[in-house]
Amino acid sequence: MKKISIIVPVYNEKELLLKILEKIEVVDFGLEKEIILIDDCSTDGTKDLYENLSYKILYHSRNMGKGAALRTGFKEATGDIIIIQDADLEYNPEDYKPLVELIVSNYADVVYGSRLANKNNTSNFLFLSFLANNVLTQLTRFLFNTALTDMETCYKAFRADIIKNIEIKSNRFDFEPEVTAKILKQKVRFKELPISYNGRNNSEGKKITWKDGVQAILTLIKYRFFD
Repeated sequence: MKKISIIVPVYNEKELLLKILEKIEVVDFGLEKEIILIDDCSTDGTKDLYENLSYKILYHSRNMGKGAALRTGFKEATGDIIIIQDADLEYNPEDYKPLVELIVSNYADVVYGSRLANKNNTSNFLFLSFLANNVLTQLTRFLFNTALTDMETCYKAFRADIIKNIEIKSNRFDFEPEVTAKILKQKVRFKELPISYNGRNNSEGKKITWKDGVQAILTLIKYRFFD
């Protein structure tokens, strides 16, 4: 494997985008690196930052959601490995180097970075967020007979041929349960590794809500028995 594509969905991240891009840049995979930004119709001035960036930048003409942005990014990715990076500072890009190495060394086809497997992260979650993530993960374990520890994690690394052959229909944060359900129903080598996490709250720009949690439950049930 020679190249990694890092897919970054962006929506109103003017204050943090350049900081996370700096962190991505310094991670050395020993591979050619492609960074793809998908701007999901930002309105806060984020777009003004792009003129000084040399990455591949794709635009949505209207706000469609994280899942839609990732769909766009997956189609344009040219790497052998694809990994997802949120455009904030909740996750540390240094953590996904071990995830990628499992795929490069042919020990796995899909690797998730688990926040919940790292006990040091407990105090970095809002209580309701921690509870919701645990409930959704336990439901995933029950429905799919898996030992998965963190379904909703952002850090998901895929062999490109696997994720490109999965039809993603979700437009919003229900991408996470949909792609997890479809991965777990395939015969792929799935692994998890613990990662760090520094969660933010709504006032700091966090966009997921309780409604997304309800939708995640419905999505897990839907794709367990259909599609």
